[in-house]
Amino acid sequence: MASSSFLFLHVLVMLSLARMAFSDLSNDFYDDVCPEALPTIKQVVEDAVRQERRMGASLLRLHFHDCFVNGCDASILLDQTSTIDSEKTARANNNSARGFEVIDKIKFEVDKVCGRPVISCADILAVAAHDSLHGPTWEVPLGRRDSTTASRTTANNDIPTPFMDLPALIDNFKKQGLDEEDLVALSGGHTLGFAQCSTFRNRIYNDTNIDSTFASQRQENCPRSGSDSNLASLDPTPALFDSKYFSNLVSKKGLLHSDQALFSGGETDELVKTYSTNLRIFSKDFAESMIKMGNIKPLTGNQGQIRVDCRKGPQLTRRRRPQKAFDAPLHIGGSSSSAHASTHPQDPLSAVLKAKISPVKAAEDFYVDAA
Repeated sequence: MASSSFLFLHVLVMLSLARMAFSDLSNDFYDDVCPEALPTIKQVVEDAVRQERRMGASLLRLHFHDCFVNGCDASILLDQTSTIDSEKTARANNNSARGFEVIDKIKFEVDKVCGRPVISCADILAVAAHDSLHGPTWEVPLGRRDSTTASRTTANNDIPTPFMDLPALIDNFKKQGLDEEDLVALSGGHTLGFAQCSTFRNRIYNDTNIDSTFASQRQENCPRSGSDSNLASLDPTPALFDSKYFSNLVSKKGLLHSDQALFSGGETDELVKTYSTNLRIFSKDFAESMIKMGNIKPLTGNQGQIRVDCRKGPQLTRRRRPQKAFDAPLHIGGSSSSAHASTHPQDPLSAVLKAKISPVKAAEDFYVDAA
């Protein structure tokens, strides 16, 4: 009986890890491997947003800026090195992108509860963006892997700027496989958060399609020169997921030029009007577009890596095989199991479970990513 139980466990774990190695994204990707992972992410995110309401918008923005640069691969998290041209210093991110410490905290807590690096930093970004909203909810497809490099040049070229007009925005999103509805729905993420004076100064002093009272109010905190980092809310309720962002656009009170471009006599006007009066439709479309954006060129299977440190790229070191293949309990089907597999030096299952590499690579020479 014990032999039969172990065989079942062996097959179940191998199938689960094979799915991790070779399938595309799925909603239940980590259910068998570490069922505590997603609740842990949610708890850390909620704690961070409770401490600073602005953090919700910051985490959402990190995921957006990550996906628009060579896909959703956590490249935005990598620090500058001699071989990595960090996206953190790109124009859209420099002195602007934030929330990195929250991602570090999530990674630490998730790896602790899972017993090893199991969940990618790219998936952490996707789940954190979802959990930060206190708005629409959706099943986040999972199974992304992390990039080994970054590209500041691509970030400068591909992240949409607050100065774009509607044709440029449409082309920018089309490059990512996103359509006009995605453009308007995802722009609705500006229902949360703030923007720096440098991003809207030209609009409040020079644009003509702006409410004059609104412009004067914003000028009080954003002079013609200096005070570049002064903040203004992107809509009247920057901590709430609602439709007031779109109501502002209809009233010519969009803070950014790129915001107001969505309601400027072009083909997106009608959708902006719909969202401004129907939060349910906006929420549904936003969730669908978030899923679509999260599927931009993910690394899966044996592509990329699972980072030990979300800020660091690969550093391969040879490690001796541990004496015991299982130091932490297995979590199968939501319950904890302390069943042990063979620790024989040639046992590939032990290698898979301990090193978290793909079944195909289990018989290789045991190189794993190290911080």
